[in-house]
Amino acid sequence: MGIGIGIIIAIKLLPREEHGKGLRTTLSIWIEFSSLQTTEENYANPKTCLFHVVFKASALAFYILSALFIDNFVIIFVITVFLAALDFWVVKNVSGRILVGLRWWNEIDEQGESLWKFECLDQESLSRINKKDSWLFWWTLYLTAVAWIFLGIFSLIRLQADYLLVIGVCLSLSIANIVGFTKCHKDAKKQFQQFASNTIVSHLTSAFSIV
Repeated sequence: MGIGIGIIIAIKLLPREEHGKGLRTTLSIWIEFSSLQTTEENYANPKTCLFHVVFKASALAFYILSALFIDNFVIIFVITVFLAALDFWVVKNVSGRILVGLRWWNEIDEQGESLWKFECLDQESLSRINKKDSWLFWWTLYLTAVAWIFLGIFSLIRLQADYLLVIGVCLSLSIANIVGFTKCHKDAKKQFQQFASNTIVSHLTSAFSIV
């Protein structure tokens, strides 16, 4: 409505011979503005975003609906945990790398100690990460864990110990990804700060050496 009124006023203020030119200019500005809006609103990796969400939603939906339609606990356990495990793998190895440029894994060293390993894109590539992709990645990661916690509280109130086992496994997988990617994100920030500090020091050193 506002854009349409703006175009009409712009045309009326111009002399008659300039109406056509003014209309073309106004419309071109509006088209450029619309194209910028569309570009900003789009996800850079829609298919990856879909797979990032679909297994989380599937695990939660199946668990909630199975309580209404399925009496076999073994089936509920196996399918829910399987979907949660698929989500864990997709997030850890695919969507984390594509949507936020991060990847983590865990190794056991010769002494039997667990070591966290992190991988991230260079700072120039990280700065080009799509904000909507990043927003979707982090918020769905946290909200999934919150959803499992609420379901766990509900099962605890109803004294359903067997269902708490299902929730415990799914929540553990979700938290593992949260911890892994949070550590990886902090490590990437630390590397960037070190790189920036080293760059500044090298420039200052070269400047003083010239003097």
